[in-house]
Amino acid sequence: MKAVRGSYRSAPALLPLFLFSLGHLCVDVYSGVLGALQPLLVKRFGLSLAQAGLLGGALVFSASLMQPAYGYLSDRINSRLFAALGPAVAGVFISLLGLAPGYPWLFAMVLLGGAGVAAFHPQASSQCVANIESNRGRAMAVFVSSGTLGFALGPLFFSLLAREFGLAGVWTGAIPGVLVSVLLLTLLPAPARQSSRGPAFDWQPLLKFWKPITLLFALVFLRSAVQVVYGQFIPLYLTIERGFSNTVASLGLSIYITAGAIGGLAGGHLADRFGGKLVIALSMIGSVPFLLAFFLTRGAASLIALAAGGLVLLFTIPVNVVMAQDLAPAQAGTVSALMMGFAYGTSGLIFIPLTGWMSDLFSIRYALMALLAFPLAGFGLSLLLPAHAHR
Repeated sequence: MKAVRGSYRSAPALLPLFLFSLGHLCVDVYSGVLGALQPLLVKRFGLSLAQAGLLGGALVFSASLMQPAYGYLSDRINSRLFAALGPAVAGVFISLLGLAPGYPWLFAMVLLGGAGVAAFHPQASSQCVANIESNRGRAMAVFVSSGTLGFALGPLFFSLLAREFGLAGVWTGAIPGVLVSVLLLTLLPAPARQSSRGPAFDWQPLLKFWKPITLLFALVFLRSAVQVVYGQFIPLYLTIERGFSNTVASLGLSIYITAGAIGGLAGGHLADRFGGKLVIALSMIGSVPFLLAFFLTRGAASLIALAAGGLVLLFTIPVNVVMAQDLAPAQAGTVSALMMGFAYGTSGLIFIPLTGWMSDLFSIRYALMALLAFPLAGFGLSLLLPAHAHR
């Protein structure tokens, strides 16, 4: 480890950022594949859409809502294992879904795979720029973008594995996760031990701005209802309602996610120029016509509308976080966790199972279309934001 630590210190701005970004790409490949595997799992295990929705909710709970708990533990246990083992744990359990003997095993594997995702993120996001003194924002953008790329590639990668080897053969998808964990275990140094405790948590900044922060939380919650549910159910919709192959349906999901990633980058630049309030309002109201057109058209026009809707809807990903940080800069980590993890995870935990249940009662098409009421409600809420927020 002496040689490793020496090389780490000689290039502090490169090696940790590269390793954590590689791990982020890998771990988010697994966090984004359940939607692509859903059509095959429904067919093999005879699942109802409500049961499929419960699997999606379990993944969101394990991978998103549990992140604060792993962050708390990683801050107090001086070990690199949280980040280093995350890709392997996520990869092994998600890739073994095709070998599960029944629904209870599916549920357990989803929870365990999500635990690998949740364990990786807090430690990696705090350590990837720990030794970078300048251009930290750009460095963090590299880390975040690598995860988005992995999330977009995951559905296509696993659908190709399923086409070549069958559902039972997707266990081979665990290999990249295991290899990346070996690399992280070999090269990552132990996190620096804190020499002293920081100040006690101060609630005053949050209490002072509780109204706009609560409003921002509600906006993320409403946006995430569409974002995360569509991420889980688009492949099922395209295979059940449109008759697409699983590979083409997964490609549609990858297009939607990739467009959303581009939208997030664009939204940040637009907010710097025109203000966060305007960008959020336009995102909420502007995404609805495109997403509605996705359901009302066919062929290439439908997928173009889906991509455009995802792009506009996710303008707000960085905007909400930056606006919250501007309101309470002393508690930037807390408000970031509220906007990025807790609001997203809570929305998914509620609406993924609920959408599956509604799909069984009515149809998956009408259940997904009904969610478009949330961005409309978000547009109304956005008008209540402070006039000069984040500009």
